[in-house]
Amino acid sequence: MATYRPGSNTLLKSDSILDYVLHTTVYPREHERLRELRLITQNHPRSFMGSSPDQMQFFSVLLKMIGARNAVEVGVFTGYSLLATALALPDDGKVVAIDVSREYYELGRPVIENAGVAHKVDFRHGDGLAVLDQLLAGGDGEGKFDFAYADADKEQYRGYHERLVRLVRVGGVVAYDNTLWGGSVAMPRDTPGSSAYDRVVRDYMVGFNAMVAADDRVEACLLPVADGVTLCRRLK
Repeated sequence: MATYRPGSNTLLKSDSILDYVLHTTVYPREHERLRELRLITQNHPRSFMGSSPDQMQFFSVLLKMIGARNAVEVGVFTGYSLLATALALPDDGKVVAIDVSREYYELGRPVIENAGVAHKVDFRHGDGLAVLDQLLAGGDGEGKFDFAYADADKEQYRGYHERLVRLVRVGGVVAYDNTLWGGSVAMPRDTPGSSAYDRVVRDYMVGFNAMVAADDRVEACLLPVADGVTLCRRLK
């Protein structure tokens, strides 16, 4: 029987499977600075806001497979996922990083600089929807990006989607984090262990996932990686 796992880093049957994955394919080749920022993030009081290492390894491989040069990220926190993206891009690549908190970003900025990829990062302080609108209004943002990643306000995912689908090129990829929300999307909304907020986000994600699946502008794939990752490849 499925069990709601809000405090876990994986939806796998046991954490030991995740440990096996991490110690077999993730940690052995982990960039030294990425490891440093991962540990900073994991020791932060709001560490639950950070992306998982196996997910970041997956994104790194994906970015290289699609030949990404330009990326945009909504929700930066300490910059752990941002650093993973910057490391995966070529030396002349760029990633626009958007977050409402500069304070969190400043925790990871020195590590990003020490990794030698700060020149790839364009940090924009502000509301995600507002900054995305600015990119679209700028005239050169639509269709510019190869990859987009949203991991910010969950209840704004529909708004992010409408903007990010326009910002990525045809054939580009948009990724959304936490789309299985502890597995709650496949369980009754009153499952024991879930909070009132969990139930609100659970309901939102059920609707968001259905909307993405029916969107003929994209080819969607919902993966049980970390807390659920939805990939959308732009078709038109």
